[in-house]
Amino acid sequence: MAEFTGERVIPGQVDIDLFNEHMARYAFAARLARGKRALDAGCGAGYGSAELARAALSVVGIDSSMDAVEFARTTYPMPNLSFEQASCEALPHADGSFDLIVAFEVIEHLTGWARFLREARRTLAPNGQFIVSTPNKLYYTESRGAEGANPFHVHEFEFEEFRDELRSVFPHVSLFLENHVEGVTFQPHEAGNTVEVRVDSGAAAPEESHFFVAVCANRSQIGNPTFVYVPRAGNVLRERERHIGLLERELSQKDEWLEAAKSELAQLQREHERQTEELNRSNLWAERLNLEVEARRARVGELQEELARDQRNAREVAEGYATKVRDLESDIREKTQWAIDVETSLKADVAKQTADLVRAVEALHQIEKELDERTAWARRLEGEAQSLQRQVTLFRESRWVKLGRKVGLGPAFPAS
Repeated sequence: MAEFTGERVIPGQVDIDLFNEHMARYAFAARLARGKRALDAGCGAGYGSAELARAALSVVGIDSSMDAVEFARTTYPMPNLSFEQASCEALPHADGSFDLIVAFEVIEHLTGWARFLREARRTLAPNGQFIVSTPNKLYYTESRGAEGANPFHVHEFEFEEFRDELRSVFPHVSLFLENHVEGVTFQPHEAGNTVEVRVDSGAAAPEESHFFVAVCANRSQIGNPTFVYVPRAGNVLRERERHIGLLERELSQKDEWLEAAKSELAQLQREHERQTEELNRSNLWAERLNLEVEARRARVGELQEELARDQRNAREVAEGYATKVRDLESDIREKTQWAIDVETSLKADVAKQTADLVRAVEALHQIEKELDERTAWARRLEGEAQSLQRQVTLFRESRWVKLGRKVGLGPAFPAS
């Protein structure tokens, strides 16, 4: 279960007076719960449902928070008590399911509070009673003061509006004013059998009341008694003494905190003085630094002027170089074109000369071929001539030729 946030009362986590004013409403309702089927709408932590279950036949507690339902189930296990997660604006129960429905400090939390009133009448038995409470808007606004409106409340009621809205749904409405009152009890040491209560009469003042409690029914109700709830922790003086003691302890602790704060303040003042001296020294250093900075700024200005001059000179030189580069590029383009033209011409000449050379080589090869053929022919002729010469020589040396010459017969041969 989450800690107390102001939305739901959690036993042990709230002021005892706040818890008692919630328990008083359940004690008021428990008188009407005996032997009945009861519904606790917006049951929260479940302590009120358990109070009703001590007298009722059965009690169902519903709440929109599953954390609250789980806490209630774990904390208040009773055979005639169950808890459900459900919305008050759409009760998951059949018509006429309950003889008693209570909704304490719930209606102001609901956006659809009018739907809830209709749901309460639908699920209420014909002879049943619906008990609903809400804080007085006038009193509540004044009591909260600077804290402002409760962030968990959607719609708060003044007395007339609360009464009129209930009467628009239920035919019979009895209204009660709930307030913390101061009283004196005389309780026997040994338990007695009766309780007598005296409440001084006086005119009821709804606009001054803390809470409104209404008992609504579909049929006329009998009796309109004043109910006084004296909680177990009801000794107001003792509670006040304890509260004063708690305040005194808190005051003593706050005095200790104040002394510690004074000590810390003195230390802070000393630290402040030390820091002031350091600040003064820092200011002197800063002044000297400012002078140096100004001097360096002046030097930076001079350097910037020099840089500007150098940049202008550099731009002029760069522009001159750019002009020369453009001229060189133009000259290079012209020479490149000339070289291309020359290369093209040379390629044409080389191609022509190469063709002529190819033809000359081919002619040379043809001549060499013819020369080889003629050389071979000449060699054959020479061979034939030498063969004939040998034949002639042999013929000359023939004895027949010699005999013929001697007798003057045969052909005449040259000497060689």
